[in-house]
Amino acid sequence: MFGGMSPKKMQAMMKQMGMAQEEIDASEVIIKKTDGSNIIITNPNIAKINFQGQASFQISGNESEETPEVGISDQDIKTIIEKTECTEEQARETLEETGDLTEAILKLS
Repeated sequence: MFGGMSPKKMQAMMKQMGMAQEEIDASEVIIKKTDGSNIIITNPNIAKINFQGQASFQISGNESEETPEVGISDQDIKTIIEKTECTEEQARETLEETGDLTEAILKLS
């Protein structure tokens, strides 16, 4: 679109349009998702772009994802077995699948 334009001219043109770009120095970016998992971006290159009062971020780097570990306690397993009279294996599998004690009991009832 603007091929061959010098960076200096590009900056001047962006300024006339009300755009400002800023490089952000960071070692890691973490995006917390609503499902509890995180996207981790290491060695990121971050550009913050302000345009008409709105800030946008452009991020590139090495991406990985962390998912939350489901904590299963022996007490939770015992509670499920007491309430549903299932086997320990069934209780553990259902709790791992649902990630929620109440939901596991309801599913096995």
